[in-house]
Amino acid sequence: MKQEKSNQDYVPCPVDTSDVMLPPEVEALIEQIARNVHEVWALSRKSQGWTCGAERNDEKKTHPCLVPYDELTEVEKQYDRDTAQCTLKFILKQGFTITKPE
Repeated sequence: MKQEKSNQDYVPCPVDTSDVMLPPEVEALIEQIARNVHEVWALSRKSQGWTCGAERNDEKKTHPCLVPYDELTEVEKQYDRDTAQCTLKFILKQGFTITKPE
């Protein structure tokens, strides 16, 4: 009989991107990607019936971050920026290049 692993056994191991330096022209994308990450998340939540509320409530489907990106706290914006930065570093670590067409 196959023994199921407990979630307690899960050990996250993301790709180490600590050696990746983002070029300035790529780093400039972080804020744009962060804004878009938030917009995609908010659109998904809204399409599932979530609304803005003072606090997150999964039963009532309310979340305080269902506001435009510019109205988020710096802590929330930083969460989206970190996601963007990690994604860009991962892409470069995998050997891809990011170039802007002229």
